[in-house]
Amino acid sequence: MNLSNTQLFRGLEEHEITSLLSCLNTVTRSYKKGEIILSEGMITENIGVVLSGMVLISYGDIWGNTSILGNAAPGCVFAEVYACIPGQPLLITVSAAEPATVLFMNVGRVLTSCSNTCPFHARLARNLLTVCTDKSLQLSRRMKHTTSKSIRGRLMSYFSECAKQFGSSSFIIPYNRQQLADYLGVDRSTMCNELSKMQRDGIIEYEKNRFLLKM
Repeated sequence: MNLSNTQLFRGLEEHEITSLLSCLNTVTRSYKKGEIILSEGMITENIGVVLSGMVLISYGDIWGNTSILGNAAPGCVFAEVYACIPGQPLLITVSAAEPATVLFMNVGRVLTSCSNTCPFHARLARNLLTVCTDKSLQLSRRMKHTTSKSIRGRLMSYFSECAKQFGSSSFIIPYNRQQLADYLGVDRSTMCNELSKMQRDGIIEYEKNRFLLKM
């Protein structure tokens, strides 16, 4: 993918990115669907940038229940907060929702000016700060979606956000049914029943991951 279109490398030219990748000693790895990329309890110094596919960020409790905190599509970054705190174990697990390719870079090299004094190194560090701030907003959105006590309320909050992001009442969500239930913190079968009721009530129409809000 074209890294210049990503939030982390925004404002940088192709030749500048090529120079940076060499300076940062980046590593690219591929993962199969369902494969764990980073597991809870690990310590990492690397930021991950999704080049292709999609990864899920989740949290599991001691009873085996899983909550989806978010996802990272091509161009998105993950594990940046943990990489920036030396010795901080991950509280989350990152896995491949589908076959994925990830670019890893050491956060220390990102935040420290290299011996070549690249003039665009500082821009990369500023972009990383923007990425961290955006992740904080994403978590705030999830908290907003899960404040309702009803499943319908949580679904409508999430669908409203999706419609705003797409700029249309028709949109595609990045989650399957189980992942959506985990993201909203509800039971899958109960949620699916509620989706059927909402369609019968003329509130939504849907087919697989495509939804239409009836205005």
